[in-house]
Amino acid sequence: MKSFLFLCLSIIFINISFESNVTYAQVQCGSGAGGALCSGGLCCSQYGYCGSTSAYCGAGCQSQCTIVSPPPPHPSTPPPPPPSGNLTSLISQSLFDQLLAYRNDTSCMGKFYTYAAFIEAAKSFSSFASVGDTNTRKKEISAFLAQTSHETTEKSPTSVYCQSGTQWPCASGKSYHGRGPIQISWNYNYGQAAKVLQVDILNNPDLVAQDPIISFKTALWFWMTPQSLKPSCHEVVIGQWQPSSTDVSAGRLPGYGVITNIINGGIECNKGPNDSGKDRIGFYQRYCSLMGVSVGDNLDCYYQKPFGV
Repeated sequence: MKSFLFLCLSIIFINISFESNVTYAQVQCGSGAGGALCSGGLCCSQYGYCGSTSAYCGAGCQSQCTIVSPPPPHPSTPPPPPPSGNLTSLISQSLFDQLLAYRNDTSCMGKFYTYAAFIEAAKSFSSFASVGDTNTRKKEISAFLAQTSHETTEKSPTSVYCQSGTQWPCASGKSYHGRGPIQISWNYNYGQAAKVLQVDILNNPDLVAQDPIISFKTALWFWMTPQSLKPSCHEVVIGQWQPSSTDVSAGRLPGYGVITNIINGGIECNKGPNDSGKDRIGFYQRYCSLMGVSVGDNLDCYYQKPFGV
């Protein structure tokens, strides 16, 4: 009996000792804390604890019972705005006519190439003269018009420029000689341009010589499109193209001369000074002067090897 009584007293003592060591979280707010408010605008729950969820701000909430929304994320740095203006702000009708001073001569076929057609065609190539600072954009216009000014001085096609194959088959009785501002030639170029422009100039190549907007579009397509082993003329002007070690050893360095190499390198480049090269450079120097930009370095391809050589 004494042993049983001792055991019961021991259990009661242990239980009392355990409970005396339990600590309860002290209330933080509300009636149990002298009416204290939660910091940071948090809700005070019915049990006197601070928080921001419905368990704190819902039923029984004692104070500041509106759920606190997290602060909005810090706005990311906005991208820089695109250069102001468009193509017409860089080259006006009057400047276009001044650059192409002989375009409207009665003896000049160039009068076909109007300012309105140029502006309309460029809408299909949003990156043309819209990348880089204003000087870069003006330089691209100058380079494009200089190269096309030279190209349109040539006449009298000597071949139908048809390469046999199945991908871009030549239409019967059609010639793929140079047409348009860039003098697009060969059936495979007409075919590729037709696919991009969604105009069937492969089967009706004469459209390039009949519709000035289509004509300018073919030139801009060539200008903006990289070719096998060649960058695009656009990439050269905006500084996106960087020569490889092979290019450097071949003398192909960034500048207007590489654009000539892209367009007609196999015929004109790596042959020393020649009239065609001088003509292209002359147009470019004049146009850059009128546009108020520098011509830069490496204007000729006299000692550049053609691409792929």
